[in-house]
Amino acid sequence: MRRLCTLIALAALSLSAYSAKVGDPAPDFNATDSNGQTHKLSEYRGKFVVLEWTNNGCPYTRKHYSSGNMQSLQREWTTKGVVWLTVLSSAPGGQGYMTGPEENAYIQKVHADPTAALLDPTGTLGHEYDARTTPDMYVIDPNGKLIYAGAIDDHATTDPGDIAHSKNYVSDALTAAMSGQPVAVAYTRPYGCSVKYQGGN
Repeated sequence: MRRLCTLIALAALSLSAYSAKVGDPAPDFNATDSNGQTHKLSEYRGKFVVLEWTNNGCPYTRKHYSSGNMQSLQREWTTKGVVWLTVLSSAPGGQGYMTGPEENAYIQKVHADPTAALLDPTGTLGHEYDARTTPDMYVIDPNGKLIYAGAIDDHATTDPGDIAHSKNYVSDALTAAMSGQPVAVAYTRPYGCSVKYQGGN
C-alpha cells in the first residue's frame, strides 16, 4: 500500500510539472506538423503564440469552423504577426484523429488558415498543457509566458448563432497584451468535447 501511494504521489507530481499554468513560462515542445515539419515553441520567442486544440468530429469545434469563426480568427491574428498552431491530440482510432494528408485536405476544405497544424497522436503535447477539451485555447506572450488558458468564448454551446454576441476571450487577451495592457480574464473553464487521448487519459 505504501508503495502504491508513493507511485500515485509521483504520478501527480509528474503531471503537475507538465501542466501549464497562467503566469508561468509555457512548456516548450517539439512537435511535427501535417507537412512533416518540426516546430518548437522556443523558435517563436518574440512572437505571440496561440495554441488551439481541435477535433473536427466534435460539435463544439464544428460550431466555430462551420460558421467560419475559427478561420476568421486565424486570419485576423496571423496577419498581425501571431503564430497560430492548431493541435490534434486525438489518438489513432479516436474521434478527430487525422494523418498529415487528411488534415491538410480538411484545412483546404474548410479554408482554415493556421500557421501550422501539429499532430500529437500520443498526447504528449496535450498533457504538457493539460488540454482537456476541443476547443481549448492558450495564448503565450513574446517572452514565452502563458497569459491566457481556457475557453474560446463565453457561450458553451454548439449553436453557431451564439458567436455574434459572445465575448471572445482569445481576441480580448491578444488585444490587451499587444497594447501593453494586462489580460483582464486570464483563465476560464474550457468547454467542448473531451480530448480523445490515447487510452482515454
